[in-house]
Amino acid sequence: MFPGCPGSLSGRGAAERRRRKETPEARFADEKYGGKEEGCAPRRRPPTGFAMVYNEIKHVLPHFAFEGRFHSVRELHSGNINNTYHLVYLDRGGKLNHYALQHINNYVFKDPAVVMRNIEMICDYLRESYLNDGVDPKRRMLELIRVHGNGYLYLDERGGFWRSYHYIDGATAYDRVEKPEHFFEAGRGFGEFQRRLCSFPAGQLAETIPHFHDTRKRFYAFVAAVDNDRAGRVRGLEKEIDFFFDRRKMMSEIVCRIESGTLPLRVTHNDTKINNVMTDNETGKALCVIDLDTVMPGSVLYDFGDAIRFGASTAAEDESDTSRISVDMNLFRLFTEGFLSEVNVGFLTKEEILLLPLGVKVLTCELAMRFLTDYIDGDLYFKVKDPEHNLVRAHAQMALLEDVERKYDEMCAFVAGLAN
Repeated sequence: MFPGCPGSLSGRGAAERRRRKETPEARFADEKYGGKEEGCAPRRRPPTGFAMVYNEIKHVLPHFAFEGRFHSVRELHSGNINNTYHLVYLDRGGKLNHYALQHINNYVFKDPAVVMRNIEMICDYLRESYLNDGVDPKRRMLELIRVHGNGYLYLDERGGFWRSYHYIDGATAYDRVEKPEHFFEAGRGFGEFQRRLCSFPAGQLAETIPHFHDTRKRFYAFVAAVDNDRAGRVRGLEKEIDFFFDRRKMMSEIVCRIESGTLPLRVTHNDTKINNVMTDNETGKALCVIDLDTVMPGSVLYDFGDAIRFGASTAAEDESDTSRISVDMNLFRLFTEGFLSEVNVGFLTKEEILLLPLGVKVLTCELAMRFLTDYIDGDLYFKVKDPEHNLVRAHAQMALLEDVERKYDEMCAFVAGLAN
């Protein structure tokens, strides 16, 4: 995650910072992926105190083209994947320049060079797109900091991979939908991301996490987990297991359409939560899509579906009271309007647009099944608060899926009415 707004370091209370991720420090702290919202990878305990933090990074600093002289650093502890540091440099004119330095977790991202190659290609393409439209790209995309003489990725003598970005000034990433217009703008932001990249040859991108949304492989992994029952938890889960067996055909529909050529491969973000869109603090308009580690080839249905699954739900992913869980159709309509205001027919195909609600079903079902798979396996992937946490999550997403199914025809009718 890559924030902006150095000014947000001051002038906001602790309660406000807890309520939403203000830029810069809280924004950079929330590095998530796959099980990333829950955190899946081994991660060392962060050091405490300025000296200890500085000692962690001092060998890296001279290798990046930061402007000015080093002023301060703090580690941002709430990130679950990459270790992230907020750096401040002071130039000769007294200006403070803010950067984020990240130590990439190569337990999650097995080949950081591939991740960065994807990001560089996407950023270069977006920069040209904005310049061709006469738009200053500075606040509209991530801006990488160059490593002296060697691209944007630094490999240290310990085998660690590092990268750095500029902050995006005067912008905020919201953790949740606080105002309906925020979700409209999130839809518009992700829609613009798709529109500007619709001609990018998605096949040039590598899969940073292979088969991430291959729901057939996810289903086979689920079946294997049930058969192995390594944690002895399968007994009593007959209803849950049947739930996914009953939906196995639906889950494979996107993959089958991609394979048949009915749905084109496009550049997909694969983590389209509202907090991955930076919103301008003054205008309230979406500025920039961030957190590009998981950008790879896929279907636009994945991005649309995951955005609705997360942002239009009336409850948290681990809500234990399933009666509180439903799809807010007003938020669904707002996001869809924002999204299709950028990528209606002419950018996406008519079939892609009409099938957008299918993405909501498939992505919700996929995550529910992943939670149950991990519960059966003994909580190997997602972090848990207690032994039943993954089961609670699975039940929550199952309840959400059932409401999506009830409202599916309404979703399809609304999308069809916007397609033109």
